[in-house]
Amino acid sequence: MEEQRPKKLLDQVRDALRLKHYSYRTEQAYVGWIKRYIFFYGVRHPAEMGAPEVEAFLTHLAVQENVAASTQNQALSALLFLYREVLYQDLGPVDALRAKRPKRLPTVLTREETLRLIGCLSGTHQLMAKLIYGSGIRLMECLRLRVKDLDFERRALIVRDGKGEQDGVTVCPTASSRCSRNICSG
Repeated sequence: MEEQRPKKLLDQVRDALRLKHYSYRTEQAYVGWIKRYIFFYGVRHPAEMGAPEVEAFLTHLAVQENVAASTQNQALSALLFLYREVLYQDLGPVDALRAKRPKRLPTVLTREETLRLIGCLSGTHQLMAKLIYGSGIRLMECLRLRVKDLDFERRALIVRDGKGEQDGVTVCPTASSRCSRNICSG
């Protein structure tokens, strides 16, 4: 009889993420950060390391790689998940040098700029952009829409399995005469 080898670490991470119903995108991001962490220390196993190594890695991200605060937070979340949910180790407090949050407001397109941009698209891409802009749904929610999710009578979109595995209802946008004219004219 063949002896079963234990699963590789990243497969264990994927299994734990799926068991807790994390999204596929989160799974990809977490596995990516864990790989970077492992390679940062010359392919050392994370079980051989602890809070000082995590702190040094996060500080490296902030200082040398100049990542955004949200990026550093994502890396921290991935490593905390690894240690808590896969390796069953408590890191204790992680006191890394934190990346600074930007002090500027994000750039947002005006309504006219958005309509011009949508006007440059055609076919399925234009329809998707109109749905996302008009209803406020996320890209993945738009990609998962099915005919049965459209309620024309109530002018509603049913979002199934959205962020956080939640279902919801939002408005189904209608193209007003002014809006459709702006979109169609270059």
